[in-house]
Amino acid sequence: MSASSAGTQRRCVVIGGGLAGLTAAHALVCDPAYAGNEVLLVEGTSRVGGKLKLAEVAGVEVDVGAEAILIRRHEGLALAVELGLDVVTPAADAAPRLWSRGRLRPLPRTVLGVPQDLRDLTSSRVLSAAGLAAVRRELQRGPREPTEADVSVGSLVAQRMGDEVVDRLVEPLLGGVYAGRAYEISARAAIPGLVEQARHGSWLAQAAPRAEGESAGSPFAGIRGGVAQLAQELLQAASNRGQGRFTVQYDAIVRAIAPTQQGFVIEVANPDGVTLVTADDVVVATPPGAAGRLLQALAPDAATELSRIETASVAIVTLAVPAARVAHVRSSGFLVPPVERTGIKAATFSWAKWDWIRQAGAHDRPDQAVALLRASWGRHREEWVLQRTDEELVALTREDLARIAGIDAVPVAAQVQRWGGGIPQYAVGHLDRVARIRAAVARANRADGSRLAVCGAAYDGVGIPAVIASAQRAAGEITGGRMAPGPGTMG
Repeated sequence: MSASSAGTQRRCVVIGGGLAGLTAAHALVCDPAYAGNEVLLVEGTSRVGGKLKLAEVAGVEVDVGAEAILIRRHEGLALAVELGLDVVTPAADAAPRLWSRGRLRPLPRTVLGVPQDLRDLTSSRVLSAAGLAAVRRELQRGPREPTEADVSVGSLVAQRMGDEVVDRLVEPLLGGVYAGRAYEISARAAIPGLVEQARHGSWLAQAAPRAEGESAGSPFAGIRGGVAQLAQELLQAASNRGQGRFTVQYDAIVRAIAPTQQGFVIEVANPDGVTLVTADDVVVATPPGAAGRLLQALAPDAATELSRIETASVAIVTLAVPAARVAHVRSSGFLVPPVERTGIKAATFSWAKWDWIRQAGAHDRPDQAVALLRASWGRHREEWVLQRTDEELVALTREDLARIAGIDAVPVAAQVQRWGGGIPQYAVGHLDRVARIRAAVARANRADGSRLAVCGAAYDGVGIPAVIASAQRAAGEITGGRMAPGPGTMG
């Protein structure tokens, strides 16, 4: 069976209905340069959103995937505001903590674990005396010779500030963002600003110290009702506000993409059989492994590079506990360095971090109020940790929460969300790999004007703003525009 693009000026097929695919489709449908054309979004499951997902726990709908937006980049907040969503900031009196050397300690001001204020670091008591001495010596660092060679975050930081900073600060921060390991993640990809600063001398000398009494603020924002609303609002906006025809196919697995004399043909398997869909343009917005398989015939060099991007699997355990049992908690959660050898790698006290979640868990009778919190599990190459059952993960989470934070309440409800292969790993040399992928994809563009683009978390950053920027760039490549991600740290 064949679906022709006759009757429309052009058809773009976007493969993958996660945040990247939804953003690319929305950008195309709403772009005057693509007005009057058709955009078809093909999603392999029964829902859109990917790792943006809401679930009901004890009667409260909360995020069980990404739950915050990095505000150092503008793309996430800009899109949320454009869609009319209610952007909120974390509660000012709920600061994060770090479990280090047997107790919860204040999390000092850092950039992905790299200290930015020696006084702040000292007062936190996260490091030993020897660890602090190594950091102080960093103030004597001279300029670093410019080099194009990439190194790992861990090796760069350890060389300048010592192993203890890597073990107790960088590892838990990178574990939260990438679910990865400091000695494997690319410094040029993860901390480009600090790589550039290293060429000019000491990191600490270049960091502006916090003034007395100045609040650190949070680098994140949320959305009232859950960050996952981004997905549904993108879907609605593309359907209602677009200047072209927009449709979605659910439960449709793309098996292959092949070139034709004019454009591309896409083999789609769905519950009703197999359909051949023709397209003038294609955006591949799937995880790296799937993208590599789909691009094998069109861009084999890109497929090879994509197959080499490893991924990490994680799980989010969400608990609802009686609010009265956590009244003593005065933080937004904590991170755990791998050297502490606990099960969970982080916990977010959602009721303390987000006012809207606390309000949603409240009842007319205080004794019925619930507090929502979540814990994360899993780092790169630790899939065995996630082979436990849901019940085992909940039980182990409760043990760690009791030991670390004194939270020993019996949950009213629990939910476990697993994200298999959910987070791409940015190995040393990642930026060069992405450049090779995009060059190979560009070579697959057709002489008749048909275009191919890729986007997602595997390219320019794993956070919401970076994924949005990646998708907007892909849309720009389809329309012939230039919508590259802005400068700054990847997020």
